[in-house]
Amino acid sequence: MRPTRLLSLAAVGALGLTACSGGGESVDTGGGGGGGDDVLVAAVSAQPDQFDPHVTSAYPSFQVLENVYDTLVVPNPDDLTMEPSLATDWEISEDGLTWTFNLREGVTFHDGTEFDAADVVYSFNRIIDEELQNAYRFENVESVEAVDPQTVQITLSQPTPNLPALIGGFKGTAIIPEGAAEEYDLTTEAVGTGPFTLESSDASSTELAAYEDYWGGAPELGGVEFRYITEPAAALTALENGEVQWTDNVPPQQIEALQGNEDVQLESIPSVDYWYMSMNFARPPFDNPLVRQAIATAIDREAVTEAARFGAAQANQTAIPEGNFFASDYAPFEADAEAARQLLEESGVELPIDMGLMVTDEFPETVTAAQVIASQLEPIGIDVDVQTVDFATWLDRQAQGDFDAFMLGWLGNLDPFDYYHSQHITGGVNNYQGYSNPEVDQLLQAASSETDPDTRKDLYDQAIEMIVDDVSYLYLYNPNVVQAWAPGLSGYTIRPDRAINFEDVELP
Repeated sequence: MRPTRLLSLAAVGALGLTACSGGGESVDTGGGGGGGDDVLVAAVSAQPDQFDPHVTSAYPSFQVLENVYDTLVVPNPDDLTMEPSLATDWEISEDGLTWTFNLREGVTFHDGTEFDAADVVYSFNRIIDEELQNAYRFENVESVEAVDPQTVQITLSQPTPNLPALIGGFKGTAIIPEGAAEEYDLTTEAVGTGPFTLESSDASSTELAAYEDYWGGAPELGGVEFRYITEPAAALTALENGEVQWTDNVPPQQIEALQGNEDVQLESIPSVDYWYMSMNFARPPFDNPLVRQAIATAIDREAVTEAARFGAAQANQTAIPEGNFFASDYAPFEADAEAARQLLEESGVELPIDMGLMVTDEFPETVTAAQVIASQLEPIGIDVDVQTVDFATWLDRQAQGDFDAFMLGWLGNLDPFDYYHSQHITGGVNNYQGYSNPEVDQLLQAASSETDPDTRKDLYDQAIEMIVDDVSYLYLYNPNVVQAWAPGLSGYTIRPDRAINFEDVELP
């Protein structure tokens, strides 16, 4: 998911942080009830851009939607393997082309309607037919059909070993009631089967209420309030003062000191996220590969990582973190200002080069990282204008191609397809930089349907070497997930995919 899920994370595709910020009218979206009386106040850095799970790519939206909607399958919180959710189990045909999902009985949506196979067919076909944000996840799907009210059959054009991750990795493929997009304004309303109902949302907070008829049992909490606190220091102060009980907006420079703070329970684990910078291939001189390679050579990723995350991240020249089966150790660039100057001379581009680098203060580490990058590029003749905008503007400018370069991250990636496919394949929905390499296209397509893990890894290894060499993305680092909550709060599990689940939480 981005902080675009991105930040695009960018993101977060995947992942894909993307989320909008800015104002908006308060929206009453229906009743909840159930659970206890306690309301958890969670401090997050940015406001959701909207609540339609099939349209948004913004991580701040999915922070909320994770608690409102369900998918057929869901990542296990420990190892991120896929396990049952709205589907209780599934079978795969011998040729790998037919997947049959058996659905959970006794599930109701927040509007009282009963969940069945028609809702799954409607949800998936809506994404496919309207070519919504996650339609690329269904590119191998030939049909989605209801065998009976409790059984759904998905027929594929070619084997797709990562289908569970594609349809359940995050709430972008959530199940909504049949006809919901025509009956409700899903940008401001939400009708899921999850543990909480969306009650209201405005420029300062989003409020959820416990859903007493939740199929997994009513939450322990009476509700959740997501409060937008952009400045990390302010979020931490609010936690220490008892104004909020949970936050993921922790100042990186204070992580070590917080380990011994009795007023805060802090946890940090490696994530499946990556942060990167990308340049606009449609804007000279960034269409010149030697210019992009010069920039990649001038940047000291270790220094950027330390400044942005204070040790709570690992520098990387590819997307997938170390320790993952699909990780690559490819690292062709070594920080060398003289070598970077030589590449610029070979490019024939006149110096100095002016480069606008778009970041957002709703993800403060992008601002810090951009400032360090600007200082590293200035000696080789590149003048960087760090353009700090609100997230809504960031998203709009990215979509319009109105940038020289931008920085963000992708969150919640489960499969190599999430890390690379839509961001780098020609015409990909998240390929905002405009990259196109026919060899990469062929490799990514082949990898998406390869069933042998070793062969699949080899295909991705070949593709990522070209992506890195072409500097489609200039990868920077893999951050840790760092979250903090009030001592005595129980039932919460920090996850490497940053999914935030509050249904089991109890306040002290």
